[in-house]
Amino acid sequence: MYKRADIKVGFACNNHCTFCVQWDKRYKYKPRTIEEIKWIIKREYDNWCKYAVFTGWEPTVHPDLVEAVAYAKDIGYKQIQIQSNGTNFDKIDYVLKLIKAWVTEFSPSIHWFYKETHDNQVHQKWAWDRVVKGLINLRKLNQIVVINSVITKANYKEIPQLAELLVKLWVNQFQFAFVHILGSADKNKDIVVPKKSDVIHYVHKWLDIAKKAWIPAFTEAIPYCLMQGYEWAIAENIMPETTVVDAEWTIDSYADYRWNEWKAKREECKKCSKYKVCEGPWKEYPEIYGWNEFKPIY
Repeated sequence: MYKRADIKVGFACNNHCTFCVQWDKRYKYKPRTIEEIKWIIKREYDNWCKYAVFTGWEPTVHPDLVEAVAYAKDIGYKQIQIQSNGTNFDKIDYVLKLIKAWVTEFSPSIHWFYKETHDNQVHQKWAWDRVVKGLINLRKLNQIVVINSVITKANYKEIPQLAELLVKLWVNQFQFAFVHILGSADKNKDIVVPKKSDVIHYVHKWLDIAKKAWIPAFTEAIPYCLMQGYEWAIAENIMPETTVVDAEWTIDSYADYRWNEWKAKREECKKCSKYKVCEGPWKEYPEIYGWNEFKPIY
């Protein structure tokens, strides 16, 4: 069974998001050299990874990303995705270089419907305009666009409007993941982390918008008990087995790591009919809001 390799090519970023899970690593680690990146690409290919995701804190600021993509294609990777904050996709010449190198899927993120709130939260002027321009570029070039964005206290009420915008932009798929409470998201948790019971109405609403438009849509880190009737949109159900090559370590199985390290369930969850398939919330979440929102499904 083939796996996916999630490869962090570098640790710099042109944004400074209030909800970034990797915040301090930009100060601790140098960008990987192209020789290091190629070595990782080949190692993971030999370990049965035939799908690659180039990510990091912002992969498009790495000067050798195009070369890394071309190398992955040359040794046999079947699909190559760029997971990005999306701002550099506004440069159509750069996008064309990535396509020529054989990127098969683009995964930019846009977090707010209103440009002012987006720019304020990523701490970068004109970021929203650049992401939208990049989305238009990608669709004009007939590229596969998979949106991967974050649900926060500041944006959850805007998500249905954002979903309508993404439908108009003809993206191929979108996902809104509940914020992972690490890095700057942990430091700013009072203003970043919403209650899931407050969020869920808006989640269901944007999923309805996507379903009506026949666009696949998913959400991550929201347990089954809050997703009744929308179980089809639980992203954990469709995530491929992935190896994550991070700054200091490699996670051989992202699924195992989520189940055993990053997510949590309580004793009462054992009564739930979905216990064996539900991963639970991020383990930091109940430390903030407790467990009262989560009720077993009988």
